[in-house]
Amino acid sequence: MPEISMRNMLSAGVHYGHQTHRWNPKMRRYIFAPRNGIYIIDLEKTVTHAREACNFLKKVVSGGGKVLFVATKKQAKSVLKEAAIRAGMPYVSERWLGGTLTNFTTIRSGIERLENIERMKEDGTYQMLPKKETVRLERKRKKLELNLGGLRDMKAHPAALFVIDPQMEKNAVREANRLGIPVVALVDTNCDPDPIDYVIPGNDDAIKSVTLFANLIADACAEGGAAYEQRMRQHAPAPAAPAKEEETVEGAVEAVPAGPVVERVVRRNLKIPTEIDYRDDTGEEEEVAAAPVAEGEAEQAAEAKAGDEAKVAEDKKPAKKKKKAKDKE
Repeated sequence: MPEISMRNMLSAGVHYGHQTHRWNPKMRRYIFAPRNGIYIIDLEKTVTHAREACNFLKKVVSGGGKVLFVATKKQAKSVLKEAAIRAGMPYVSERWLGGTLTNFTTIRSGIERLENIERMKEDGTYQMLPKKETVRLERKRKKLELNLGGLRDMKAHPAALFVIDPQMEKNAVREANRLGIPVVALVDTNCDPDPIDYVIPGNDDAIKSVTLFANLIADACAEGGAAYEQRMRQHAPAPAAPAKEEETVEGAVEAVPAGPVVERVVRRNLKIPTEIDYRDDTGEEEEVAAAPVAEGEAEQAAEAKAGDEAKVAEDKKPAKKKKKAKDKE
């Protein structure tokens, strides 16, 4: 941020006010004395108020807010536009559209329309349209870019306004007051300081004076933006470390210090006997105790066995008769 000193302001002609017959009596407290029909501004008060304004805007931007730069007069608009772009802040340098703040929804729709037309121009849609339609869209794009190009990055109402010559930008000041948005302004001797929250008394017509204060405010906003980004980086959550995958190994695993991992699997074969020998070492059969059988089950088993024996006997009789007949022949 450039040094705020009376020497710099004297060299820029900040102390020159308007003619004595073109003054606002409410600016009396900021006037040092009249000289040759021109009011001389008290630069001690200018230095004090400029520091207060810079500290306020720096605090606003460091908290994540935006400052809207406004200046539409010929000698100030180009300087203010460059300063706002350098600070990364929105700006209005051509014409203040009524409702820029109080009817912000309509302004956002115009910005979206501008972005849609630019997208059509980039993706080749222009080439598919008739020439008359292309000319109409290009004319519309230039008009929107001129009036709303500086408000692209302003997604909501600004946290503060910086105005050069509030007498000329009275519509912007009025809308900001209605919404409760604080206003910082470079105020000359012909302006009303009452609607301004942070008054910087000074020459708002000389290019050197306007350039000095535009750069002063832009540097304060840039410092606040840098502080905000640094705080966001500090509070950003650290990337989570990748979780270690747990290895599951079946069986017993032995780790050899100087070699690969060896897995030792123990298998046991069970010998299943195919025949059961009930003889003891003496060659005699051992008596095997049968499982106890219920009385009803034993009778059914005996009847079934008798039936099977009778059936086998009947099957043998015809075979004997056939054999005897064959022997007789």
